[in-house]
Amino acid sequence: MAVEKGSAFLLKVGDGAVTPSFATVAGMRTTQLSVNGEGVVVTTKDSGGWRQLLSGAGVRSVSVSGAGVFTGSAAEARVKGNALSGVLDDYRLTFEGGETMTGKFLVTRLDYAGDFNGERSYTLSLESSGAVVAA
Repeated sequence: MAVEKGSAFLLKVGDGAVTPSFATVAGMRTTQLSVNGEGVVVTTKDSGGWRQLLSGAGVRSVSVSGAGVFTGSAAEARVKGNALSGVLDDYRLTFEGGETMTGKFLVTRLDYAGDFNGERSYTLSLESSGAVVAA
């Protein structure tokens, strides 16, 4: 796999339509993705003392976090509205190589900060709800 630019790792939010169009959350400076999986332990006395996990079982989730500079874009306003109302929305992560990950996410944290003469920045955290589809 070739080295990819971090600037091409984008967080996008849907527009609320049944088949959503996605807009990039503007001003993102950093974005991070974690794929989490908790297996179901099926260890028995015949396991020889080693833990065994059941393939395809357990709880899977995706966590996304990002930080950026507030620009007042419509996508940022939608994320802020989602955070204030506590609703799930469609989000998509896109990568330089053309891959995407799309699913329903809940904004679990949204922080704003700013200096007197500086830009207003934000950090956010999202947690998946349901399947996240990689394409």
